[in-house]
Amino acid sequence: MFLALALLCGFLFLYPYLIYPVVLRFLRPQPYNLSQDAPLPTATLVFCAFNESATLADKIANLRAIKEVVPNIQFKAYVDLSTDDTLAILQQHSDLIDVHAAQERTGKALGMRRLAAASTTDIMIFTDANVMVEPETVPRMLRYFSEPSIGGVCGSLVYVNPDESVTASVNSAYWRLEEYIKKSESRSGSTMGGDGSLFATRRSLYPEVPPHLLDDFIVSMSTIFAGFRLISAPDVIAYERSAAGSGDEFKRKRRIACRAYSSHRYLVPSLRRMTLLNRYKYVSHRLIRWYGAMFAILSVVFGVLWIGETAGLLWGAVALACIAAIMAMILASKKKQSRIAELVRAVWATMLGIIDARRGKIYQTWQPAQSR
Repeated sequence: MFLALALLCGFLFLYPYLIYPVVLRFLRPQPYNLSQDAPLPTATLVFCAFNESATLADKIANLRAIKEVVPNIQFKAYVDLSTDDTLAILQQHSDLIDVHAAQERTGKALGMRRLAAASTTDIMIFTDANVMVEPETVPRMLRYFSEPSIGGVCGSLVYVNPDESVTASVNSAYWRLEEYIKKSESRSGSTMGGDGSLFATRRSLYPEVPPHLLDDFIVSMSTIFAGFRLISAPDVIAYERSAAGSGDEFKRKRRIACRAYSSHRYLVPSLRRMTLLNRYKYVSHRLIRWYGAMFAILSVVFGVLWIGETAGLLWGAVALACIAAIMAMILASKKKQSRIAELVRAVWATMLGIIDARRGKIYQTWQPAQSR
């Protein structure tokens, strides 16, 4: 029994990364038809900023380039009581950006809600202050909405600094897998949620998001709850610098995991009303992955118990000591095993975030990663 449980938990740990992407290839495709003749819908691109003065020159240049491609697009920014020159820099470009300044720190979810309330266009495009969008791909994103069944479109994010550090390299590799899964899910209907780097929805589908929850996750999933498709568009590209410091990335992953799992608990009633296929994809893509550290730990525990049961308690204790020593070496190493260490830290950060969420901890505001 212990061996069976060890193998089952090990399978569940690996399933979202190795098995689920293969399963997606066998799901029945659901094609859609885009109209090349219909006029593009009107759109507003929105983002929130806190202490982003170092990235704003590039961001503003990127917005002006998008404006040249889509002249009638609107831009809105919410500045969450920055302590640097973010607000002043953005206000210098009031001809381009409609700037909303917070009177107190509110967090991104409330900022996005205020920008949504101030928008009047057909489509809202959500992005981050440090993300650069390939201008020529914005019309492609808007073109997807010519298909009535599509309610949301997720762009494809590329990290531009994978060689800067081991942390950045692991993040880039993980995100390539994530993009592959999103595209494969989209092929069979809908992908299970977008991320804040770049996605768009019909403005009429925008929900009210509690301030402490993950707005990009809830807003994008709400398109599915409303009966529309949420697709991943490989021809809509955004670029971002990954955090290069392991400590920065650990804190970011823990914060995001806490907010994502709290958002999951908030969405449970809506999740239960999804189709069977979408529930399968959601559990495979999201829920099992969130509990990855727990499955890994249980796999080791049951494996040690199996060794103790079949070979004796002494050998069980030896096995446990060896596993503990190997894990300590991996986490302490800065050489060949450092990539493995980054993966272990990422899984552990996610588990700590889940524990935070279950304890009721709230991450409402954010700090830009210093190593970004």
